[in-house]
Amino acid sequence: MNSNLVQELQWRGMIHNMMPGTEEQLAKEVTTAYVGIDPTADSLHIGHLVSIMLLKHLQMAGHKPLALVGGATGMIGDPSFKAAERKLLTLEDVQHNVECIKKQLSKFLDFDNPVNGAEIVNNYDWMKDYLFLDFIRDVGKHITVNYMMAKDSVQKRMETGISFTEFSYQLLQGFDFLTLYRTKGCRLQMGGSDQWGNITTGTELIRRMEGGEAYALTCPLITKADGTKFGKTEGGNVWLDPKRTSPYKFYQFWLNCSDVDSTRYIRIFTLFSKEEIEALEREHAEAPERRVLQKALAKDITCRVHSVQDYEAAVAASELLFGKGTTEQLNSLDRETLLGVFEGVPQYNVSRSVIEQGISLIDLAASETNMFASKGEIRRELKQNSISVNKSKVGEDCQITTNDILPCGLILIQKGKKNYYMVNVE
Repeated sequence: MNSNLVQELQWRGMIHNMMPGTEEQLAKEVTTAYVGIDPTADSLHIGHLVSIMLLKHLQMAGHKPLALVGGATGMIGDPSFKAAERKLLTLEDVQHNVECIKKQLSKFLDFDNPVNGAEIVNNYDWMKDYLFLDFIRDVGKHITVNYMMAKDSVQKRMETGISFTEFSYQLLQGFDFLTLYRTKGCRLQMGGSDQWGNITTGTELIRRMEGGEAYALTCPLITKADGTKFGKTEGGNVWLDPKRTSPYKFYQFWLNCSDVDSTRYIRIFTLFSKEEIEALEREHAEAPERRVLQKALAKDITCRVHSVQDYEAAVAASELLFGKGTTEQLNSLDRETLLGVFEGVPQYNVSRSVIEQGISLIDLAASETNMFASKGEIRRELKQNSISVNKSKVGEDCQITTNDILPCGLILIQKGKKNYYMVNVE
């Protein structure tokens, strides 16, 4: 067991607050700890990765991680620092989301280790048959309303209003901690800094109802250097599910991080050692334009969340966009990735029969698609050797045939270095 877990998390910038005695508990014995995840969607997003990495480091240090998927609390919604109440989910929605999240967690945690294998627990299992009257009699009497009102997460909502449903959330989360303390010997709960109030309600329940000691550790809420919310793009959340966020866009998110953000993120989201990270930082400082930090970060996390093949496809796709790609790389990409790479470029639909009959590039570009204003314009560009079809330069006599249709049903035409046009063969 590694007794330096707290020091490891501290140098990585992953500790915001910690109850007294937490470090001593982790150094003393194998400790079971948990992180809670509300299944409000059928995929985790990168905002969840911080707490998941806490569990990863915990397990690597020899302790036992529990991932609590909140099948019960997910039907209510945590009010912590939210401006408005969440839409309530049905039981069927929650159960579907739970199953999807379980699969994603398995990419980070070892569930097969006989000594400290990770476990997934679902609070719906112990809440589904618990009668409301029993709950408020058995649990509610141990925590005062004054205690619950004093939490920052509740105070923030007092002006706009908070329903009893959401107000009760911290009591339910506290009961989760108590239940895991009783059934799994769980002594530590971890989470984001916005969870401090909910977590300490659990430690208080354990103290009052069991006379036991339990601990809390929170990590900072991650923001970008410009102050905007981490994990958000113009298109919304960056998800771990490739159907929601393609591996290419996922890779691009990390590749486009600022130098300041990359220095923080590479500590939090990768398992590189301190020595490896400091070496990368020195290399980056010598030639920032090479973006060594960003590339190392993007590679590591894309491979872990998706696969090495997805990472390689994302790199190939990135090279296509910035002029270095080849026809072979283009042929290797699926339709979704290619459309993601060239999102926003003009697209034209052309019947496959037109291509099968054979058509000159001049006619395709000026008559069939209007991507060029006139045949004279396309001829001038061809004479200047500035036109490519599927990343291969072409001349005035270029004929477009079915051989030019990529496996994904598209044809990519490029003018100069930055002007792209996509032909969708119907």
